Amino acid sequence: MTTQEEINLPFNEMIEPKLLRHRVVSPQLYSEIHKRSLDQGPQFWESVARELDWFKPWEKTLDDSNPPFYKWFVGGEVNASYLTVDRHANGWRRNKVALIWEGEPWSDGPKEVKKLTYLDLYREVNRVAYLLKEEYGLGKGDTMGIYLPMIPELPIFMLAAARLGVAFTVVFSGFSAQAVADRMNDAEAKLLVTADGGWRRGKVVPLKDIVDKALESTKTIRNVLVVRRTGQEVRMEKGRDRYLHEVLSKVPQNAYVEPERVKSEDPLYILYTSGTTGKPKGIVHGVGGYMTLLHATMKWAFDIRDEDVFWCTADIGWVTGHSYIVFGPLMEGATEVLYEGALDYPEPDRWVSIVERHNVSVLYTSPTAIRTFMKYGEQWITKHDVSSVRLMHSVGEPINPEAWRWFFKLVGKERIPFGSTWWMTETGGILITITPGSYMVPMKPGTNGPPILGVAANVYNDEGKPVPEETKGYLVIERPWPGMPLTIHRDPERYVKVYWSKFPGTFYVGDYAVKDKDGYFWILGRADEVLKIAGHRIGTYELESALIQHPAVAEAAVVGVPDPVRGEVAEAFVILRGGTSVRPELKEELVKFVRENYGPIAVFREIHFVNKLPKTRSGKIMRRVVRAVATGSEVGDITSLEDEASVEEIRKALQEFKEELKRT
Repeated sequence: MTTQEEINLPFNEMIEPKLLRHRVVSPQLYSEIHKRSLDQGPQFWESVARELDWFKPWEKTLDDSNPPFYKWFVGGEVNASYLTVDRHANGWRRNKVALIWEGEPWSDGPKEVKKLTYLDLYREVNRVAYLLKEEYGLGKGDTMGIYLPMIPELPIFMLAAARLGVAFTVVFSGFSAQAVADRMNDAEAKLLVTADGGWRRGKVVPLKDIVDKALESTKTIRNVLVVRRTGQEVRMEKGRDRYLHEVLSKVPQNAYVEPERVKSEDPLYILYTSGTTGKPKGIVHGVGGYMTLLHATMKWAFDIRDEDVFWCTADIGWVTGHSYIVFGPLMEGATEVLYEGALDYPEPDRWVSIVERHNVSVLYTSPTAIRTFMKYGEQWITKHDVSSVRLMHSVGEPINPEAWRWFFKLVGKERIPFGSTWWMTETGGILITITPGSYMVPMKPGTNGPPILGVAANVYNDEGKPVPEETKGYLVIERPWPGMPLTIHRDPERYVKVYWSKFPGTFYVGDYAVKDKDGYFWILGRADEVLKIAGHRIGTYELESALIQHPAVAEAAVVGVPDPVRGEVAEAFVILRGGTSVRPELKEELVKFVRENYGPIAVFREIHFVNKLPKTRSGKIMRRVVRAVATGSEVGDITSLEDEASVEEIRKALQEFKEELKRT
């Protein structure tokens, strides 16, 4: 147990993993330690930032003179590419493997596996940076776009851009031509990097064709670089399009570009977040504060060690991939896995075979992926050796207790740390979770845990006042933190309105949450994903979680549909676990089960059994698509769906329901 003397250590000693690794403290003791970190104010984060390599130290830790446009480590000069590449390639890690890349194509095993050492990565990043600077004239103040599959060139281009001080915007390779065009126009990108295509579930995604369509309505793109991934023939417009391998062949193998000494508060990247309505928001993240937060969370949440193999199963097109595939793990000198394709292709055990073959020790995946694995059954996991895994976290949405227990038993062997991280595009990195690498509180299935050190989170009511323990309210962050956004690109007024106007002076994240007596946060889903049944506000996540607790259910999507009496009722679309068949009485059993576990206000119009749910390629259920089909409204853009046949599954279930109503 941690002693009072350890609590009184200077923070740079107190949070050192060598001292505290594997220490489990009580929630009450953690609360004391956490309070002290907040009492230190910005100086706490200053002690963390000092562990990074700065070209020039900062003059002011936090500039709060123009809220909410806070700036961290003002006057400091740093470079994200230097932190992730140079300091390892110039030291003892130069021959350590940085990336283990596996392509999706499979023939009695993976057809493509490539390993890059930190020295390899250093050379490639420098050559690409040289190309961007000398051939295309890009430099500090410019912006470029990246629309690539999960191949090594994706992080290489991000790191090369960061080296030059060029802000970049990565567009998820599942997005449509219109989404690409919108983002390029808003970012005012000069160059776009893409590929001829990418592999997904054994099929080629025609990325270059999508780019050609997008560029019909872009204003600033003058040049396109194309990576040869699939080898298919694509249209190349003379004077605009060039193949990367042809242009790069003219760059010296030993090319070197001095890392730009960028200011801590300079933009590193723009990442667009899209809700159900409205123009996507271009969240701008700076360099110094962002890298400081990633450094802290890689140590505290992931307990990263030099012998680890780290695998984040997300796509780099999302913020999880930016922070915990590219910048976080590489900054810490980790060996990490980068996988191109679907986790269940060509068989449901593809993901677990990657864990076994590459000896993954730290695994970061999503609750949706876990529930998908549950659907396939335990046998796909038990046939593989997962003993290399020593720590796990989930990300993307709340994890229901049943999915947590299932994964903890099968992969965690009921013995290793397994956390659920809360954060979002806007926060830059993890803010709420258990922290096995520093002070770890006891695990609770389904909770995210307490805020990390230095982060002030709370739950407010509609009046902006903290609510009592165990009371549902709005999750907020009460103080600035490193890694927070600089602004929304070209729309600072929207930044203020969306995040700072609901509770002035406090960052509103848009999630419902409950804080329990131990200070653990239970995230209940988006505040805008709420049903109003007979005047009662019910989160769709809460009903989904109640359904998934039933032993027959693997996944569920709940949406609201209009009801003349109650105003709105729930409609559920359920995927059953492997080996479970539909019984005539199962619907009634599930309705009763939810009412017993949630309450009598949980009123369902119907529960439908389906084989697929509309999901993005990153594994998130697209509830807006489910809701649109259920209510008969326009579905909208579905190009980012993993499988468009899932929409037909919903339509078919609804049609069968309508026909049954007619018969009865």
